[in-house]
Amino acid sequence: MIEKYRPLATPFFVIWTMAKKDLRVLLRDRRSVVILLAMPLVFIFVLGISLGEGFGQKPDDRLRISIVDLDVRYVPTDIKEKVSKNSKAKTAEAFPSGTWSQVMKDDLAQAAGIKLEIIPTREMAEQLVRDGQRAAVIVFGPEFSDRVYHCSFLADGLNPLFRDGVNLSILDAEIIRDPTQLAASSIIEQVIQVSALRVVIPWMIGTAFREVGDRMGGFVQSGITKMFPNYNFLAFTWTGLTKAEERKTPVVATNLDEVSTGLLKRGSYRYQVLVPSYTVMFSFFLALTCGGLFAAERRQGTLKRLAAAPLSRAQIILGKLFPCLLTAILQGTFLMTMGKLVFGMKWGNQPGWMFGVILSTAIAASGMAMLVATLARTETQVMIYGTMAVLMMAGISGCLMPRELMPEQMKEFSRITPHAWALDAYAQLLLNPVPNIMIVANACFMLLGFGVVFLGLAWTMLKLET
Repeated sequence: MIEKYRPLATPFFVIWTMAKKDLRVLLRDRRSVVILLAMPLVFIFVLGISLGEGFGQKPDDRLRISIVDLDVRYVPTDIKEKVSKNSKAKTAEAFPSGTWSQVMKDDLAQAAGIKLEIIPTREMAEQLVRDGQRAAVIVFGPEFSDRVYHCSFLADGLNPLFRDGVNLSILDAEIIRDPTQLAASSIIEQVIQVSALRVVIPWMIGTAFREVGDRMGGFVQSGITKMFPNYNFLAFTWTGLTKAEERKTPVVATNLDEVSTGLLKRGSYRYQVLVPSYTVMFSFFLALTCGGLFAAERRQGTLKRLAAAPLSRAQIILGKLFPCLLTAILQGTFLMTMGKLVFGMKWGNQPGWMFGVILSTAIAASGMAMLVATLARTETQVMIYGTMAVLMMAGISGCLMPRELMPEQMKEFSRITPHAWALDAYAQLLLNPVPNIMIVANACFMLLGFGVVFLGLAWTMLKLET
């Protein structure tokens, strides 16, 4: 019987055969699968429930004022009648158009670096402070507008001023503090005190100046106005009193429903930092897994047989590279997906670019894995070289500490690692509401460059005979 002619295997078939064998070995090694997939999730979980709300943000970006607003609009009955008779009347008593607590929120919102959070009930605020999730919460009581309205320099008026600023308890307002976070609560209290002074003092001066005009005549008002031309004592706001240009900043407030709750704190800002950081870090742990396979084959003599086979160096390199690359892509995709499903991470408004970052990071990580595999001769050397390289680059790049908290010189120096470029790309996609795609594309290009350089070095240093 004549045997049919079998054509020589194509280069792609040879590469796929070697890659398939390594993939089977990886899948049989359950510990490697746990390290590549489960361990990053464990790290993210532990840090996610341990870190505070401000993790990954600069101090001037994380000053949040939490407010419970129970205030009720107050207008005396005689003023209601006066205003109803003359709709164009602009009396002192008709100011403001809403509640005084709203005036306070407007003033806080116009301060740079302040973020407002509205908590619906006092009970919920007390629970958040008791659990250590908020350092302090300001509560405006239902009589806040009534009390502020009656504040005056006159004998029959309400005096809320004392040594430390404004006595909030007189105005039916209170700051609930966490005694374990004294520094943070003190900062919040000072911010509220400054805002209260900007709100209450112009009102007291404006009403007093009008009272001077009513009791002593308009010529007194006119004389004082000419004496102090840089101020408008008839105004009721700080910008009006000081004749400063008013900042047109709307109240930017987040509702508590949008803030993370529960053990995992799903949807917290921290996961926008933690998930990509550990995705990148563990991608480069492929150097240990793939390097270990390479060293095992060298120990078993398989590499010598490959060298004796009719295979080119390129086929051997690509055959070993492909399982690392596929594993890195699957790992990155898996972790980013679990970040969204489990930890409530947001993918931003350009999620398509995220796959490009995953792919380019996988190429860089696979290239580094091949380089470690060619340098190490034993499994022990793989563990030593690979672990040192991965942890050092993770520390330098910002995987272990948010890049935003690093000094500028260190941030520039960290770009000698591929990790830093990957983190820059993820920061644009996951943290920036309007991501700079040029930064993302440049980062992907640099990651591809790292992968090519690593593979070039691995190609040069690969010795199959030993």
